[in-house]
Amino acid sequence: MDFFQVIILALLQGLTEFLPISSSAHLILPSQLFGWPDQGLAFDVGVHVGTLMAVVIYFRNELRNLLFAWVGSFSGQKSSDSKLAWFCIFATIPAVLVGLLFNEFIDQNLRSILVIAGTTLIFGALLGWADLSRKEYRDLSHLSLKDALMIGCAQALALIPGTSRSGVTITAALMLGLDRQSAARFSFLLSIPVILGAGLLKTLDLIGLGDQAPWTMVAVGALIAGISAFSCIHLFLKWLDKIGMMPFVVYRMILGVALLMIWFWS
Repeated sequence: MDFFQVIILALLQGLTEFLPISSSAHLILPSQLFGWPDQGLAFDVGVHVGTLMAVVIYFRNELRNLLFAWVGSFSGQKSSDSKLAWFCIFATIPAVLVGLLFNEFIDQNLRSILVIAGTTLIFGALLGWADLSRKEYRDLSHLSLKDALMIGCAQALALIPGTSRSGVTITAALMLGLDRQSAARFSFLLSIPVILGAGLLKTLDLIGLGDQAPWTMVAVGALIAGISAFSCIHLFLKWLDKIGMMPFVVYRMILGVALLMIWFWS
């Protein structure tokens, strides 16, 4: 890749990782439309590090409180923060199990443009329905273990390309009665172990291959992905109550139709 391609792909990764519009749907477009080469494993690791640092830095105060409360829970100190920390752990388990069992099958069979177009449209419609029919009567302090596990099961569906991890978890949270801010914040907190795990696996693969990566480009990609992801999280949470989910739903419908057109005409 040249630096222009690095900048575009890193921006796409940073912006779409946390918006409910599917990063996989966007990252496939440059290669399909412009014939760009695969970004490579090292670049994937770099942008994962960038987006992980963005969400960790943005939620640093909450994460510190959750960590201390979680450690304190082993000595019998219970609090809303310790409960939320455990819920984040339990909610991550479904994605881990599904990833271990079906990751190879998904990689080999579910990464086509047709699948991504279908999931972009279907889960976009579900997001719109959840937002329009929502009954916001709970915040994170009223989250139950059952709620967390159901959101975690929804997160596991995001292993199918085009689903959108943030989109499907926010959809599930809204359906369970969480307000928009709580739904988005829990979704972003859940992203941390998932992104960390995916980044570690890719790092191990990279070490195993002994890949001689263009580390300057990787570093640039990580920096751009991190800055764009941090900005995206901030603006999304700031504007969420004003704009809701419908702009993202409409965008997903347009994107899904565009992908279908590419598939039928290619």
